[in-house]
Amino acid sequence: MRQSELFSKTQKSAPKDETSMNAQLLIRAGFIHKEMAGVYSYLPLGLRVLRNIERIVREEMNALGAIEVFLSSLHPKENWQTTGRWKTMDDLYRLKDRGDREFALAGTHEEVIVPLLKKFVSSYKDLPLAVYQIQNKFRDELRAKSGLLRGREFLMKDLYSFHANKEDMLQYYERAKEAYRNIFFRVGLKAIETEASGGTFCDFSHEYQVATEAGEDEIIYCPGGDFAANVEVRKVKEGKQCDLGHGPLQKAKAIEVGNIFPLKDKFSKAFKLTFKDEKGKEHLVQMGCYGIGLGRLMGTIVEVHHDERGIIWPREVAPFLAHVISLPGGEKAAENAYEELQDAGIEVLFDDRQESPGVKLADADLLGMPFRVVSSEKTTSEDCFEVKKRDKGKAELLRKTDVASFLTKRT
Repeated sequence: MRQSELFSKTQKSAPKDETSMNAQLLIRAGFIHKEMAGVYSYLPLGLRVLRNIERIVREEMNALGAIEVFLSSLHPKENWQTTGRWKTMDDLYRLKDRGDREFALAGTHEEVIVPLLKKFVSSYKDLPLAVYQIQNKFRDELRAKSGLLRGREFLMKDLYSFHANKEDMLQYYERAKEAYRNIFFRVGLKAIETEASGGTFCDFSHEYQVATEAGEDEIIYCPGGDFAANVEVRKVKEGKQCDLGHGPLQKAKAIEVGNIFPLKDKFSKAFKLTFKDEKGKEHLVQMGCYGIGLGRLMGTIVEVHHDERGIIWPREVAPFLAHVISLPGGEKAAENAYEELQDAGIEVLFDDRQESPGVKLADADLLGMPFRVVSSEKTTSEDCFEVKKRDKGKAELLRKTDVASFLTKRT
């Protein structure tokens, strides 16, 4: 993509009403646009990041054997009355049409997926079954703040699994844990699997927390990785020695980037989702649910991966792998590099704008592509390019013929 063709522009300063680092940097860099508190539009570069996150999530969900669907965002009131959450879910958006009929905007999708599955599940032969979607959610959030970390409209992946018995559900639950660990590793986050309350759903759940001062949660965790709990759930004191000898437990602020719940029969009981076993006896279906906020994941990546100059995107989620920059005297070589790198299958953002070198280099740091490739009069005379990794302080000169292989090395 040529940067001159991007309608979104960088900004020198962050919006005054944004206090979170993720919102400041993503808005300044032209990745997102704030429509109102808690509601953001994704601009071309931001959408590319979001699509990369979606791709990773889809790959891991498909590997779990889950089938993708796309469920409605407008829900009949009756479904929410069936579960009792029409009155008890405080942040549910409720609305009426011109015929005075009442609806809910999807805050979650149990009230749609369970009655839907009633039409297709009746026998033990129909189980187990897992379905997932990537879909917008809406919540009447009183504290819409922190950029993409807490919104009124947000993109979420939710997976629902359906099983003939609790044992099978818990086995799948463990497999889902592994899939979640893979997702967070691939997007460049160290997520801590954390014990948490099941709330009104179940006895327990697990959250995936990323330690950062930008977080609203507090967790107690073992540095050796064998224990973590949300402080609201487990009254474990900081400094207590790990039972396995890994040293004192530590407290940290953290961002919740995902959660999983063993729902058991909570929603299947409400909707009478049952199946008949081999002997014709009827049983309630056992369920699990597994959520990840994709916009929140994007915001968390920025909170963790940035410096004083801008964003530092991990390579699997970056909008482009390389940012080719044309400086005076290097225009023709930069144009050739842009074409040749694309031909080699490398996604490239080409800064062909009529801007000063200082503006171009500052914007490159702000946008945060993993590699910067600079073509100038000096590099052209030496038949080289100046290549720099965004997370490294020093650039190096590479022969033009070596740049593509250098960029594709996973280092």
